[in-house]
Amino acid sequence: MSALDWLVLGSTLLFIVGYGTWRTHRAGHSLDSYLLGNREAKWGSIGLSIVATQASAITFLSTPGQAYDDGMRFIQFYFGLPLAMVLIAAVAVPIYHRLRVFTAYEYLETRFDRRTRTLAALLFLVQRGLSNGLSLYAPALVLSAILGWNVSLTVWLIGGLMISYTVAGGTRAVAVTQQGQVAVIFTGMVVAGYLLVHYLPPGVGFGDAMQVAGNQGKLNLVDFRFDPKDRYNFWTGMTGGLFLALSYFGTDQSQVQRYLSGESAAESRLGLLFNGLVKVPMQFGILLVGVLLFVFYQFNQPPITFNRPVREHLVRSAEFAPALRTLEKTQTVLFNAKRAATANLLTALRSDNAAQVTVAQTQLQAATAAYGGLRTDTQALIKKAIPTAEAKDTDYVFLTFVLHYMPRGLVGLLIAVVLSAAMSSAAAGLNSLASTTIVDLYRPSRPDLSEAACVSASRWATVTWGTLGIGFALFAARLENLIQAVNILGSLFYGTILGIFVVAFFMKRIGSKAVFLAAILTQSLTFLLFFTTDIAYLWYNIISCALVMLIAAVVQMVMPHEGIKKPA
Repeated sequence: MSALDWLVLGSTLLFIVGYGTWRTHRAGHSLDSYLLGNREAKWGSIGLSIVATQASAITFLSTPGQAYDDGMRFIQFYFGLPLAMVLIAAVAVPIYHRLRVFTAYEYLETRFDRRTRTLAALLFLVQRGLSNGLSLYAPALVLSAILGWNVSLTVWLIGGLMISYTVAGGTRAVAVTQQGQVAVIFTGMVVAGYLLVHYLPPGVGFGDAMQVAGNQGKLNLVDFRFDPKDRYNFWTGMTGGLFLALSYFGTDQSQVQRYLSGESAAESRLGLLFNGLVKVPMQFGILLVGVLLFVFYQFNQPPITFNRPVREHLVRSAEFAPALRTLEKTQTVLFNAKRAATANLLTALRSDNAAQVTVAQTQLQAATAAYGGLRTDTQALIKKAIPTAEAKDTDYVFLTFVLHYMPRGLVGLLIAVVLSAAMSSAAAGLNSLASTTIVDLYRPSRPDLSEAACVSASRWATVTWGTLGIGFALFAARLENLIQAVNILGSLFYGTILGIFVVAFFMKRIGSKAVFLAAILTQSLTFLLFFTTDIAYLWYNIISCALVMLIAAVVQMVMPHEGIKKPA
């Protein structure tokens, strides 16, 4: 990175954090002010905060790589989200606002008992605590690999900045800084998309790029084939994706806290609906950047592996360096053949001659197969040289392009995008961890605690959870693709929590003992399902939710009238 890039990066981050801290440094004299910003947020602020909370650094590091490798079918993961926003706005928001709760789990005590409330809160704390650590670890890992930064120092940099303004201003600081972070994120991704098209060979425009991508199967937006083992098709998105969205936005305090801060139920509903309208197009745009990356690297030779530290290790190895040099020489020959085949296909597509297109497609398929064989040989060499290394390198694709092809100054902007996304998501998670710890676990056992003492305890809880998140990030291990790792982790817990809330909202004749036992048993069965089957993780949410409902109904039949309270 150049001096200009460092200046852009540093000034962008310092302005966002400094402005957010300055705007909210007087906030936090009461628990309502510190945790919910006095419930004064408008729908626009709520909507942007919801978008920023879920748009972590992993989204901008991993999603383009996902599309580069697998096309745009990941978009189907979000097909159920708009419907989930409508359902939550209709069912959950009025109840939460009427009861004026601080957390979603506070409602469960009014419906069931403190034990059920505590169980749901603990499930959330475990899941969100681990996810927050991963949200810090993922960008630190990739930045350290691409830029040569020390991963531990990078984690402490991101975590330290996040903790500082979250402790100082609470929810309002998170919301204010997220507005600046969202602006940086969208600006950076639009610039990246424009430059990817601009850097294509002369005479190759956006339409040509889409033709090449479509011919290579990268515009696979919708797949109606039903396969429970397939993570991304229409049916998993509209069922498993719907239930995951219901769980995340309806019961995860990191999101619920965004719209609990609304000044009215109407403002909160509009904020949720805004997210429902924006999220799918936003994800489409990020995936499109990944597809453009794929097309760009059809005309520009990529490195033999995007994971630079792995290649450098091989270069330094007396045993494996000769094999690497041989593979790289072969790569140049095969890539030139593939690039020529791609150009021939584009010419054939422009001519609209079916026979020429068929010949060009056959030529490109053969070149692509040969190039794919080289990639397989490279991954085998990496595994042989570094058995613990992650041979899959798609998480590094986007930043590799940024560093090698972006003009000076814009590199700093795109790195700021990654760090801003990391902080915006993790700060909201940190704020929700602190509020759940104090409101659902600490304050109920100390009913005489003053407002000032609760605010002070919330600040200490923020520092504690932030430090724990940093600690987990320093020892975290990657699971496949980073965007999948986060979703898998959420799916292990969200279905059970959602099941508790579905019973609370709709099954009025189910009591506290039945739902508590059902939740414990379901969570155990979910872990068993994860370790013993290869069912796609999106199905865990609907399966776990259904199990809670079914088991609770059966237990209630055995214990009629046991633990039933008047619905809130």
